[in-house]
Amino acid sequence: MTSISRPDSVPPPTLVAAWERLGVLCPEKVPLWAAHWIVAGYDGERLVYLAGLRGDDPRDVHDALPGALQDCDVRWPESDVAAATVAFAHLARMHVAGQAGALWVAQQVEEMVLNTGYSDGVMSLPLGHVYGIADAWGAGWAGTDEQLAAAVRAACEEQLAGSPATP
Repeated sequence: MTSISRPDSVPPPTLVAAWERLGVLCPEKVPLWAAHWIVAGYDGERLVYLAGLRGDDPRDVHDALPGALQDCDVRWPESDVAAATVAFAHLARMHVAGQAGALWVAQQVEEMVLNTGYSDGVMSLPLGHVYGIADAWGAGWAGTDEQLAAAVRAACEEQLAGSPATP
């Protein structure tokens, strides 16, 4: 998976927990993010350990992440739906702010839906409804690309209407 955040941004620990639950986390970036979290005021032995990793062994990062998130007072998402709600809100904010295109958003949603085993709860979220748009893009059988982009935009706006302002 490609990075789900802007290259110059540091996602909050809550969002990273959601990505990990959904199986879309880029583990090589996590140690640097952990270092930024320390600078931002989070503290804890497990967080410091995570920040000290090189990120070249994904298993080390995946193993260290739960404890580091606890050091950040972040609770593990209780369900795939809870994780997807956080991740979808992030995608929606990126799209509405012009930082992510509609096709890319649809591709990210598709990967998360797939990783949750096509969870009905995840697919029932506003952005979950765009599942399949990435496959239809450019094919013409589900509408023009402009119509598909409008559907993604509408789903993003609906997702944001029911989501907290920050993850």
